[in-house]
Amino acid sequence: MASANFVDYVKIMCRSGKGGAGSVHFLRDKLTAMGGPDGGDGGDGGSIVLRGNKQLWTLLHLKYRKHVIAKPGNKGEGGNRSGADGKDEILEVPLGTIARGFPSNELLFEITGHGEEKVLLAGGRGGKGNNFFKTSTLQTPRFAQPGEPGLEEWKVLELKLLADVGLVGFPNAGKSTLLSVVSAAKPEIADYPFTTLVPNLGIVAYRDKRSFVMADIPGIIEGAHKGKGLGLRFLRHIERNSVLLFMISCDSADVNKEYKILLNELKLYNPELLDKRRVLAVTKSDLLDKELMKEMKKELPKKIKTVFISSVTAKGIDELKDLLWSELNKD
Repeated sequence: MASANFVDYVKIMCRSGKGGAGSVHFLRDKLTAMGGPDGGDGGDGGSIVLRGNKQLWTLLHLKYRKHVIAKPGNKGEGGNRSGADGKDEILEVPLGTIARGFPSNELLFEITGHGEEKVLLAGGRGGKGNNFFKTSTLQTPRFAQPGEPGLEEWKVLELKLLADVGLVGFPNAGKSTLLSVVSAAKPEIADYPFTTLVPNLGIVAYRDKRSFVMADIPGIIEGAHKGKGLGLRFLRHIERNSVLLFMISCDSADVNKEYKILLNELKLYNPELLDKRRVLAVTKSDLLDKELMKEMKKELPKKIKTVFISSVTAKGIDELKDLLWSELNKD
């Protein structure tokens, strides 16, 4: 994903369609000089609707579309003819898109299925024609309902990537390199912090033609839950991952301490993230000999499955895939 093409947050002004007015009309033809009411109902105004599309992976197509306006409903007509409904304005969005109110930030709904549709802003209902109000004691009503006005509100759309495995680690932990080795993804890789500025997705091939999706999330730093570094902008993508793969370089001064910092940032952002299955990969292990690896194992965090890997030499990569597949398919 190119940085300029990946957009995971947009704010748009939505205006739904006004309902059409009901008709005040009485039957008049060559056989009927003084007929009863036959005014039809007005059509409903168009709504703003979100539709899931699995072919999309960004909200870029909505970035510069600041106003979304649905069509109004048509007026009712004589002869009990109802007005046509206003055309809905359908916005196609990637799977994992969340809709929120603005400025309330209230969660409205989420789109997770291809073709799934949900109403972001409902159109106004059409008014009833005078025929609707006819009764035994009011046989010639000379009034009808106006249509309901449309709504005009700001809405926020956020994208949370749907992936099986999310890579969690400090900048330069080797996340992008791993993704480039185990999948066809080509993330930018360089020896400086924050090379990854947008999440990258890759499909990891596994045994017997099976596969799973891995997401390279931009590096976390201490204080990320407060918005430091790339902070809140990308922490939300981790919420969608089934398994979190923590990656810490073997040249870290204290692997256990770094793991606790990463875990704490996730906890402070959203405590529910701690309920996800976790795996730890110690990266760049081609720099370790057997004795150093043995000593390091004594200092590793407890209660988490750990594997030593090297993306450069492919050391431990198959073992890592087996471990991730096992965690993904646990009941």
